[in-house]
Amino acid sequence: MTDCLFCKIIEGEIGSTTIYSDDDVVAIEDINPQAPVHLLVLPRKHIATTMDIEDDDLELMGRCLAVAKLLAKEKGIEQTGFRVVLNAGPDAGQSVYHIHYHVLGGRPMKWPPG
Repeated sequence: MTDCLFCKIIEGEIGSTTIYSDDDVVAIEDINPQAPVHLLVLPRKHIATTMDIEDDDLELMGRCLAVAKLLAKEKGIEQTGFRVVLNAGPDAGQSVYHIHYHVLGGRPMKWPPG
């Protein structure tokens, strides 16, 4: 997708602080962090929103969660706790239409979140 911000970041056309990369998933630091640890886990495949996930994407979605778990451990927040957020659509706050998992931690989280 040529006009997708996250596709451009994944392809290296736009700079970011990449903290993880493999054949399927890229993770970057959020440029507007909402917690001491705020990472974005992005599948390399362009999927606009949760509603666009197809059966063939289920393994990839699981892979994204596995990367979130790995990064939580690397950032030292696995014991104190962290939140994984997946926004879907404008009312949920999705502003970039390339599915991405927010990994937030390093401080107590409140409920309800929004």
